[in-house]
Amino acid sequence: MPNSEEKFFESLAKGVTPPDEYAHPGHHRKPENDKEDSEEKMLPKNTNDNNADVEGKLTIDVYQTPTEIVVESAIAGIKPEDLDINVSGDSITIKGERHHEEEVKEEDYFYQECYWGRFSRSVILPEEVDPEGATVNFKNGVLTVKLPKVSKKKAKKLKIKVD
Repeated sequence: MPNSEEKFFESLAKGVTPPDEYAHPGHHRKPENDKEDSEEKMLPKNTNDNNADVEGKLTIDVYQTPTEIVVESAIAGIKPEDLDINVSGDSITIKGERHHEEEVKEEDYFYQECYWGRFSRSVILPEEVDPEGATVNFKNGVLTVKLPKVSKKKAKKLKIKVD
């Protein structure tokens, strides 16, 4: 156990509130002079710097019907031509880029919670699908990819040919 964690737990065992320098990892204490009702509110940090290496993670729902695996995602503010979808028998990758129509200076933002820029998501599918039979629909900002399941139960009876 790192030294700072040891001191943190020693302080707790003695019934003493540990000083900030020994704060438990992941625990963030409010400064003493920070008031909940302070008129000066802190703005969220801008995480959408135009950094070419930054890529957002697309949120998705994956569910099944008796015959398909369905992948859905709400992707508002994007054109279908800005999406790239790749499917194999066991995975799907969705990539795209959301462009901000108007350039806004960082100091003019009060809140900046929407993600603008490149995003992607890759997942391993819970069972094998037929990529050739996949269909894609993009309506009202919701992307729906339907992937037909490969039927392993379908058996073919072979006739034995005697020579």
